[in-house]
Amino acid sequence: MTREFLRKAAPGLPVLFILIAALAGGAWFIYNGISQRSFLSAAIGVLIMLVDLVMFAGLFTVEPNEAKVLQLFGTYKGTVRQQGLFFANPFFTKKRITLRARNFETTRLKVNDKHSNPVEIAAIVVWRVIDSAEALFEVENVETYVMTQSESALRALATKYPYDAHQEGEVSLSVNPDEIAQNLSIQLTERFAKAGVEVIESRVSHLAYAPEIAGVMLQRQQASAMIAARTKIVEGAVGMVDMALQMVEERGMAKLDGDRRAAMISNLLVVLCGDRNAQPVLNTGTIYQ
Repeated sequence: MTREFLRKAAPGLPVLFILIAALAGGAWFIYNGISQRSFLSAAIGVLIMLVDLVMFAGLFTVEPNEAKVLQLFGTYKGTVRQQGLFFANPFFTKKRITLRARNFETTRLKVNDKHSNPVEIAAIVVWRVIDSAEALFEVENVETYVMTQSESALRALATKYPYDAHQEGEVSLSVNPDEIAQNLSIQLTERFAKAGVEVIESRVSHLAYAPEIAGVMLQRQQASAMIAARTKIVEGAVGMVDMALQMVEERGMAKLDGDRRAAMISNLLVVLCGDRNAQPVLNTGTIYQ
């Protein structure tokens, strides 16, 4: 595995001035040789200019958040990260690697969740290169590698969690987006390590049931919500009935036997738990007749 190591290149500005002066000197030799009909002087001028032009190939610039990977006949010779104008061996090949943060959104993948329900899922991944040598030499194309591995990790993640949480404390795709994003970043970090890539952020951007079961799952969600709401209503109603009976007995408003107590509980529960307004019935006699 090829690891990045930094190389210190020579400042390019002084070399640029020297090369320009040498270019002017070579032109003077050529002019002097032509004017004096001196083949040697003209040949020296041509030679100086040819060498000078070759040396110009050694100049290169490095922009902010950029690196230049240097190679000599296929051998890695180091990476220059410092920004500015530099000079290196003119026979070095200098490949540009951007270190800027990049992001993309995966395609919408159709996968089965933990309970084998088909869902559609997509994610946004923010990444950057931190090792230029690995990004250039360990994978064929770092951008294609990142996109492919991101979709693979997202597909593997979606199969480990259910879309909805059916048990208390269960992690699900829809209810726990932060935990899902954290686990996705962990998987991406493991996959990107060999390519010299760092995951800055990853987050699910789209999540939905597949169209063929969306209607059925919507009814299921509505039924679950209704059951949960009814459970809360019953719990509250039982508490209110118990409080009402205690207050009636403590204040001596009435003495209820078992049958009348059961009737009062039944009537109060019907009123409190019913989904329609209660219809009052006036009793003009005594409750014991």
